[in-house]
This record gives sequence, structure tokens and C-alpha cells, in this order.
Amino acid sequence: MSSVASSHTQKNLSVAESVLGTLVARGYSHFTGVPCSLLKGLFRLLEAPDAPAGYLPAPREDSALGVASGLAVAGARPVVLMQNSGLGYCLNVLTSFNLIYGVHLPLVVSWRGHDANDAVEHDVIGRELTRLLDVFGLPWTVLDHDRPVDSVEEFLKLHDSGRSTSVLIVREGI
Repeated sequence: MSSVASSHTQKNLSVAESVLGTLVARGYSHFTGVPCSLLKGLFRLLEAPDAPAGYLPAPREDSALGVASGLAVAGARPVVLMQNSGLGYCLNVLTSFNLIYGVHLPLVVSWRGHDANDAVEHDVIGRELTRLLDVFGLPWTVLDHDRPVDSVEEFLKLHDSGRSTSVLIVREGI
């Protein structure tokens, strides 16, 4: 691996460590979701034997929301990780359960296709992600790789202030 690639990988890992560390420091104890290449640093940390929080893999994003909702109702503080295309699977769960019954969860969503430079199946959701979130009243923050802790704090402030399901959008891989 070249030193440039190694440096980029190390920065992404440190961003992932910052994101996870901030969430854990704020009391989030369980993570669930479906792996995505843009979130691989987070998943790598959560799958490690010495992970600072529990990780429950899910076969689909709507299943991850169900698991996290159960954990939240039981008193845990879960976070759901997903690809933006999986958000489509979740809209029924979000609108018919989470948003109706006030089971609000923080979502970390990768933004595949935001720059129209991804696999074609990500083009539409990539182009429309923020508008879709706005339509459903889901406040969102885009992760700033140069200020990951500040981004997570802003995201959690949105989550806590209105007790709403909020979204941290990850545009670049971490």
C-alpha cells in the first residue's frame, strides 16, 4: 500500500474512532445495521473483540430498526447504521412505528451516489437523500471529516433537542 493510501486509510480510521468514541461517550451502548463500504471503519471497530459497545448485525435495514427500537424501549441507547438505499426499506417502519410512537433513534446513513459517481442504483436516492429526509421531518447533519466530534455533537443535539429521529450523513468513507 502506498504511503498516500495508508495515510488516507489511517485518517478514515481516526474519523471512525472519533465518531464511535463520541457516541459511546454520550451513552450509546448498542449498534446495529447492515455493512456498507463507506461505513467500514465503524463496522471494523464494532466487530473487534475489544469493541467499546455491543454490535448486532442485521440482514436488512428495517430489521436493524426493529432491533434498535426494541433495545430503546427496553432502556438501551442504540444507534442504527445503514446505507442510504436501505433507508427506503425503513420508511414504513419509521412512519408507522418510530415516528408515530416516539421511539426516536439516531441513524448513521452513508450517502452513496451523492456525487453521481457511484453505482447506478444509487443515483436517485443519492440525488434526493436530503430532500427525502426533509419530507419525513428527519433532521440531518453531514459528517465533516475535519471535525468529526463536532459533527457528531451537532447530530446528537438535533436528536436530543426535539427528541426526534436524526440522521448523521456520511458522504466520504470512514
